[in-house]
Amino acid sequence: MLPEWLELSLLVLVGFLSGGVNAVAGGGSLLVFPALLGTGLSPLAANVTNAVAQGPGFIGAALGQRRDLVRNGGRLLPTSIAAVLGSVGGCALLLILPGSVFDAVVPALVGLSAVLMAFQNRIRSWLGNPDQHGPDRTVLLTAGILLASVYGGYFGGARSVILVVVLVLTANAELRILNAAKNWLSLLGSAVTLVIYALLAPVDWAAVLSLIPSTLLGGYLGGKVARRLPPMVLRWSVVVIAAAVAIYLAVD
Repeated sequence: MLPEWLELSLLVLVGFLSGGVNAVAGGGSLLVFPALLGTGLSPLAANVTNAVAQGPGFIGAALGQRRDLVRNGGRLLPTSIAAVLGSVGGCALLLILPGSVFDAVVPALVGLSAVLMAFQNRIRSWLGNPDQHGPDRTVLLTAGILLASVYGGYFGGARSVILVVVLVLTANAELRILNAAKNWLSLLGSAVTLVIYALLAPVDWAAVLSLIPSTLLGGYLGGKVARRLPPMVLRWSVVVIAAAVAIYLAVD
């Protein structure tokens, strides 16, 4: 175990880096998760602490694209309801099922997050450019957001990547507009998990207090610095770390 002051310093640094990574490539929570494990938290406690700490960071992203968000029109209401209900369901699964189930499943979830991060651009190219004038596949869109939000409520890593894939596959609009919807749905899901976990889950509040300000600062300042680097470098750094964590958890 590291000295307490060194653990907190590590969390502040990783929180700052995750904010910058989220601003450019997404997946910053996958940097914080192994750092929390390194402080001695169990996978379950690290997951809920990470979810609570990362939640406020989506506020800036949603506000920054509020004009594009309005252009989503009628798809916002059903997807927002699906995001809230799915997130509640995911949180319920996490709290009801034994911790041993989460310990067994989390390596696969982290591995899935790494795969999605690695191939997110290729997935988008496979899906093609949405037909901006065609109708949404409303049933598939709502069901997809519901399932993605269940995943996000249970394990939040790479939730935003899954959400944008569902949106691009089933909704017809410019990617910029769908990205605004993704940020909004991520914010809703994070708000739900934040409230439920804060009340009922084993959150490490000292870690949260270290992470929230550093993550917000990293999103503002770290994002500007990170934009000077190729987004591919940042994304693949997250992929490698996530893959290593998945392997470590699987063999531990």
